[in-house]
Amino acid sequence: MLYEKERQDVVDTCLFMVRENLVVGTAGNVSVRIGDHVVISPSGVDYETMTAEDVVVYDMAGNHVEGRLKPSSELPLHIAVYESTDALAVTHNHAVSSTALGLVVDEIPTSHYYSAMLGGAIRVAPYAEFGTDALAENVAKALDGRTGALMKNHGAITTGPNLKKAVNLLPILEYICEIQLKAMATGAPIALLSDEQIDSAVGGMKDYGKQPEK
Repeated sequence: MLYEKERQDVVDTCLFMVRENLVVGTAGNVSVRIGDHVVISPSGVDYETMTAEDVVVYDMAGNHVEGRLKPSSELPLHIAVYESTDALAVTHNHAVSSTALGLVVDEIPTSHYYSAMLGGAIRVAPYAEFGTDALAENVAKALDGRTGALMKNHGAITTGPNLKKAVNLLPILEYICEIQLKAMATGAPIALLSDEQIDSAVGGMKDYGKQPEK
């Protein structure tokens, strides 16, 4: 079986999204790029019963390479992201706060320094029907210079150099969205960070959590 480890990584990432309440049912999808191949979760398969063998492999042109099941309907979206960014992993979810916030804003301003983890103010891609080239194009634009974006009337997406880093951004994005929603609900002015403060936070996070070597 091609890419057995990566296919298992996709399964494990889907299960992580379930545990973190980031998906409902079989909504959402996960992929990793290996050269000209995309390893992606199948369409409509219960995450709790999904196996590595269920995960499928396609090439960057959208041609089937291996696997018996149909790929996620968002395969064009994943390919578009890989074509337009240097990402090697993509995670997409339908969590409550990120989906809700995407209904009422076109951009999440820098109200929390965690925005720096995703590259700055988080854009909301205009709505297009799931599985379409239009959605893929809209999301690719929203991800320009970012590692995360919202999808209007749909959900959220994060990217990274590997699946662990990509999926670990999903709870952070969800947290940012929940904070923004609660702040907006007060009706009071929301304090925002400047570009300079966000840039400083980006620099500070590069060494965050690194301990001196023994």
